[in-house]
Amino acid sequence: QVQLVESGGGLVQPGGSLRLACAASGSWFRLYAMGWYRQAPGKQRELVATITSGGSTNYADSVKGRFTISRDNAKKMAYLQMNILKPEDTAVYYCNAATVQADYWGQGTQVTVSS
Repeated sequence: QVQLVESGGGLVQPGGSLRLACAASGSWFRLYAMGWYRQAPGKQRELVATITSGGSTNYADSVKGRFTISRDNAKKMAYLQMNILKPEDTAVYYCNAATVQADYWGQGTQVTVSS
């Protein structure tokens, strides 16, 4: 069983930045593929960014050049640095861990981009 806890969400003005963090449990964190997803009101959950156990990254086109995903295996943490935020980035952001056995999700953290 893997538990994930997100933090770092909040209210930010357009053009601002936020850094989301995901704390994971489990002995094999270094083997998990980690990801960030988001869900806006009335929309389906969508992929934002992923990072493999080897450090390869993938981004949604809408966030390329603005968001950066990273991980710290020693601390069992994953991060999402979000810059140049736009109102359309407003959503609940979820951390995901993909293991051999199953996918795990955090409870989500709200990000609101508004002036």
